[in-house]
Amino acid sequence: MTGVRLLAIGEVMAEIRVGAEGGFVLGFAGDTYNTAVYAAREMRQQGSVGYVTRVGREPLSTALVGQAKAEGLDVSHIAVDDERNIGIYAVATDAHGERSFSYWRSQSAARRLFAVEETALFMPHADIIYLSGITLAILTQAARSRLFDMLAGMRETNGTRVAFDSNFRPALWEDVATTRAAMERMWRITDIALPSIDDEMAISGLESETAVIDRFADREWDGIAIKRGVRGPVSPHIAEADMPDFPPAETVVDTTAAGDSFNAGYLAAFLNGARDLDRMRAGHRLAARVVGAPGAIMPRDAG
Repeated sequence: MTGVRLLAIGEVMAEIRVGAEGGFVLGFAGDTYNTAVYAAREMRQQGSVGYVTRVGREPLSTALVGQAKAEGLDVSHIAVDDERNIGIYAVATDAHGERSFSYWRSQSAARRLFAVEETALFMPHADIIYLSGITLAILTQAARSRLFDMLAGMRETNGTRVAFDSNFRPALWEDVATTRAAMERMWRITDIALPSIDDEMAISGLESETAVIDRFADREWDGIAIKRGVRGPVSPHIAEADMPDFPPAETVVDTTAAGDSFNAGYLAAFLNGARDLDRMRAGHRLAARVVGAPGAIMPRDAG
């Protein structure tokens, strides 16, 4: 098909980090946005990846939309909020590439996503719609339910596949019970599962990697890759003996967006017709490059 093949939904924020020579560097990032940018680079087809969010009218929002266009994203489904702006976060990275974050996002424009039923009118057809646990967490319960219903309808009516990463940020959720209920409902309408071991253990209370893998073995997926950080992904539907070795990154500068870029490589390979193991290789290969550069979105000529 022509047009948008992958449509990501979520929040983009202004990213502030310390530059290599001191001072601060401003960029734009957000988990699903990072995935959209890297997927667009991998697919190399203008407008094949779209993004759905809300932004403000302030200069940072204008700059963000400009960056998204420059990355080749379809921005026609980004709504403008007259009363709110985009959120901001600051990231500090230690000598081992581990990160700590400070956020200013509680009144961001993206928190009004799907606040009214008309939002569904802005959703185009896509082969895959991708979202994350953070996408769900920033929404009101009413908006969350509206999104669930919309996704279920698009799967049934259009044959759209839904891809989901349960990316878990406890501070964004009301309580554990709400988190679990939302995640379970989301998994029921998901076709491509891209969770991580750590997140799933924290959400479910399961105490081992094996228990998480077994949990996802209970159903058939159009695609599944359970991320395990430096050790690479695993699939419950591929025998352990058939899993390849995933070489670690040669250099680790900043692990920001490691999982997001894995998802991008995996989804781009999926849309290009790759088999399951090749999708996982593509995701791991891209993530290994991304962690070798500072910031969530590395320069095009890096790596």
